[in-house]
This record gives sequence, C-alpha cells and structure tokens, in this order.
Amino acid sequence: MKVSIKREFDFIEYEVDMSDATLLEILHEIKTNQENSLAYSSGCRSSVCGSCAVRVNEKEVLACSYKVQDGDRVEPLKNVEIIRDLVVNMDKALETNARAKSWLAEFNKETVLNHEDEKINALQSDCILCGSCYSACPVYAVNEEFLGPFSLTGVWKYVSDKRELNAAQKIETIQTNGVWDCTLCNECTLVCPQGISSKADIEKLRMKSSMAGYSDPNFGQSFGGGFGFDGTPSF
Repeated sequence: MKVSIKREFDFIEYEVDMSDATLLEILHEIKTNQENSLAYSSGCRSSVCGSCAVRVNEKEVLACSYKVQDGDRVEPLKNVEIIRDLVVNMDKALETNARAKSWLAEFNKETVLNHEDEKINALQSDCILCGSCYSACPVYAVNEEFLGPFSLTGVWKYVSDKRELNAAQKIETIQTNGVWDCTLCNECTLVCPQGISSKADIEKLRMKSSMAGYSDPNFGQSFGGGFGFDGTPSF
C-alpha cells in the first residue's frame, strides 16, 4: 500500500505492508521503521481527544479512525500554523472560544436540568475541538477574526442552557465576525467527526439575534442603510 504524506512543501510517498489499518497505525509504522523524523499528533486513539485530525484527499478526518486506502494523500489541517509535518498549532482557533465567551458566564445554581433540558444541547456537548471545522471553513480561511464553527456551536450550547442568566451578552458578542459572517456552506458539518451541525447552530443563533433586535449588517448595506437595517438592536 502506498501513502503520500505532505512534509514541508512536497508530498513524500511511503510504501507499507499493511491492510485494513487506520491512518494512525500507518503513521506509527512509517515513523518506527522508515522515517523517524515524521511528526504527527495523537492522544486517546479512540476518536475522543481530536488531536490527530488531518486531511486525507482534501477532506478532514481523524487519523485514529480513518481506514487508509492505497494512494491516499495526507496533509495537515488548513487555516492554522503548521509546526512540522502533520502537527499544527491550534491556539488561534481555540482562542475564539474566549472571544465568543463560550462558557456559562452567569448561571443560576438553583436551576436543575431535567432529561429534556439536557437533550437540547447534548450533541453540541460532544464537540472534541479537533479543529476539522476550522480547517474546512472558507470564511475562516480569509478572516482569522471570524469566531468560527465550534466556537459558535459552543455559544449556542450555553445560550440554550436555561441555567445561563446572561444569554443576551453572548448574543451581543457574536454580532461582529460571528453569526452574520457565516456563509452557511455546511462544510463544517460535513467534516465533523461527531456529526455536529455548526451551520444549524448558527441558524438558531441568527434567530435568537433577530429576536433580540439585531439584523444582518450586510443586508442593511445592500439597501444603502437608513432603512432600519443597520445591524443595531431596536426595541
């Protein structure tokens, strides 16, 4: 089986005598027996930590779960700093969680969630922060200030949590470089290993934003402004 791995500027082809193997197993075999300088990330080996996310044939996957096919081309995630080979620096993408205030900011300790409450954002809670959605996002590719998929999914998770007392602040935070900048292309959903649809979460956040009096600033600009579509809340 032949596999090509991007190292610096070129793809290097390796041949391994393995079948029905995960990409992580192939990478370990190459590093152990052929090229000990090969760099890649791994952690849990169980599709939980997200650290082994890479791109195979131009699509984001988890190396620990992807089964390699002959001729596959492997490269690091896009839209992030490459440290070496398949190892990338996720700090900038992860910082979007802080900018989006993606946590329970002010919560009512007396509020008890029932099973139905928990189901509202159970799927969003499965996010493993692997960065696949940021790699696939065409908006983040051209605007690094965009809050991005998993950050906005996180905001929806807490905005929809009935314990949160200051959901309005979170809605305000995502008006710039946030919900209105997304093109709703759905690329993030297609590559999420957990099956989370950030597109759907962003659509729900847009609805919440509209209910709070916000509107798409781009829509206002298309009318030249001055018609009440200036992106500011009106109560």
